[in-house]
Amino acid sequence: MDGVLKSWAVPKGVPTKEGVKHLAVQVEDHDLDYADFEGEIKEGYGKGTVEIWDSGNYEIESRKPEKIVFSLDGKKLKGRYTIIRFKKAGEKDWLLFKAKERT
Repeated sequence: MDGVLKSWAVPKGVPTKEGVKHLAVQVEDHDLDYADFEGEIKEGYGKGTVEIWDSGNYEIESRKPEKIVFSLDGKKLKGRYTIIRFKKAGEKDWLLFKAKERT
């Protein structure tokens, strides 16, 4: 998206059922060159193990500064999702939930 990897940390994992909402904290964008990176980051911000948890395709249905609706077609995650920025919380705090499928 916008020529970079947009990233959110989702501490409780991506919801797989409708009605379940999880905090998603926006983290720094990464260059597209990092799309296949796995390994150990030994120092500084983001220190730890990086692994690719899922891969596949996405399609953005609508995008506004405070709300993105998208579909995932991955090996593990499939379906329609919405991510909404909290109004009163920090600007990096979002709410992620699985949206109803279109019929």
